[in-house]
Amino acid sequence: MKFKRQRRFEAKVETSALNDIMFFLLLFFLIVATLGSPNVIKLVLPSSDTSSNEVNKQPVTLSITKDKAYYIDRTYVPLPELEGRLQEATQGMEEPTIILRAEQSLTIQDLVDVMSMGARLRIRMVLATELD
Repeated sequence: MKFKRQRRFEAKVETSALNDIMFFLLLFFLIVATLGSPNVIKLVLPSSDTSSNEVNKQPVTLSITKDKAYYIDRTYVPLPELEGRLQEATQGMEEPTIILRAEQSLTIQDLVDVMSMGARLRIRMVLATELD
């Protein structure tokens, strides 16, 4: 007497394509993460309760570190040349705007000195803060 063997159906999930998809997603998020932070000068900014989004489309960024080093769009500028370089950086803009990123530990006088340069040049300055 012959018995027929029943062949069982086994479900199988092919995962070889998932490896490619995960690799591309990882690359995508790594690239987007590097584009998300254009300012590479690490500063501890003062905090604020409100936010203002009324800024020029292509503002100039002025960063001041705790040791009073000045950077215009990631380029180091000595203090005596700062006013001339600010004028060059904002030349040709309709409403020149500078985002002022100053270290939290700086004194008010340091900020006032830089903001008075902006006032002489008729440049609008916006102080960058971190939201709580």
